[in-house]
Amino acid sequence: MTGLLPRAADALARIAARWVPDSFSIASLLTLVTFALGLAVGGASFEGCIRAWGGGVWSLLGFTMQIALVIFSGYVLAVSPPVGRLLEALADLPRSPRQAVAFTAFLSMALCWLNWGMGLIASAVLVRVVARRHPHADYRLLVAVAYLGMGTTWHGGVSGSVPLLLATPDSFMIRDGLLSEPISMAQTVFTPLNLGLMAAVTLGLTGFAALLHPPADRTVRADPAALESVSTFAPPPRPSAATPAERLIYTRWLTGAVGLLGLSYLLSEAREGRLHFTLDTVNLMFLSLAVLLHPHAASLLKAAEEATRPLHGVVLQFPLYAGIYGIIKDTGLDDVIAGLFLSVATARSFPFIVFWYSAVLDYFVPSGGGKWAIEALYVLKTGAQLGVPAASVSMAYAYGDMAANLIQPFWAIPLLGVARLEFRDILGYEILMFLAYSTLICAALLLA
Repeated sequence: MTGLLPRAADALARIAARWVPDSFSIASLLTLVTFALGLAVGGASFEGCIRAWGGGVWSLLGFTMQIALVIFSGYVLAVSPPVGRLLEALADLPRSPRQAVAFTAFLSMALCWLNWGMGLIASAVLVRVVARRHPHADYRLLVAVAYLGMGTTWHGGVSGSVPLLLATPDSFMIRDGLLSEPISMAQTVFTPLNLGLMAAVTLGLTGFAALLHPPADRTVRADPAALESVSTFAPPPRPSAATPAERLIYTRWLTGAVGLLGLSYLLSEAREGRLHFTLDTVNLMFLSLAVLLHPHAASLLKAAEEATRPLHGVVLQFPLYAGIYGIIKDTGLDDVIAGLFLSVATARSFPFIVFWYSAVLDYFVPSGGGKWAIEALYVLKTGAQLGVPAASVSMAYAYGDMAANLIQPFWAIPLLGVARLEFRDILGYEILMFLAYSTLICAALLLA
């Protein structure tokens, strides 16, 4: 790791910084490119393209709010005092630098499988805790493996955007006839193939991460001063002379009652056999837990204010993705692109092709849910014509979407902000993880 790979990683990071613009600019460029294709390839008129774009802009409004809530509820849950104490306790379990790296990798993947919003933030908190407990662990590698969950397990897990969207009865895919009925999580996330793959990825990359730890004389250690300078979430203290309003804000029963109300509803639905995994039920589950685990409303509101900061990308970009969806749907571009896929794909190779197509596009559109709105029209249509089940096509998309995150810095920003590193500092390790993960998933897709 001291020779060619770090130099290559630094070169890739510099190229990306110079030539790859911000995600909003990319979404804007994709809008204009799709508009031009609607005119030139779809054969639509200029006014027709404008109407198609405008008709699509708000078509994903409900989905936008659902994805925002995944991030929001995951963040609020991750910074709650009980979760913070749990992470502190878990950091004491490893007994060596190599074990610390492996343990961080495992927790990142496990937490993101449960809820990627929580896993993303909890992994950032975990890095700081583990680095303090194990100062002899290689800091760059520790940060790199803390990002594994966003690149290997989140979209194959309980909060995966596309599997949950497939299971949602009123999704845009049902509305526009891409699916005749919802596809339950039992056909996507909870299949033996996906569960086996996620287990193999988690265990395999945990062991791989441990093997990557450099010898003591080449270990890069964290700067203690930098770690201590990073603020951690702390509930605001109760005023010494609280007013009646402040006593209500700082009382425990208020947040406890609301959190228990949400969980009680889910339990009631489960007892009646009506509980299904959808974006709404998963969001309610994690939001209820987040509310319950904060000691009072003041703590919850402080966490909620922090949780809104990462949401600007979703709010700003998803209407553009929806507009692109409208152009593709209403100008006939979906048939043209589906025809291109049909000319090169077979039923056996199509999931493999979708994996790499999704991975490449994700580098420029780092949003698993928003990007699906661009791709769903033609990849599902192609899959149907090839006889490939929609669930298989969607999971191949999800695996490719995750893979690109390993070499794309967008979702690493919260982690890097806490770690005080640049993406180029960890990119060498991420490339190795990307190659290992992609090899395993592609082999499974071709052999399944």
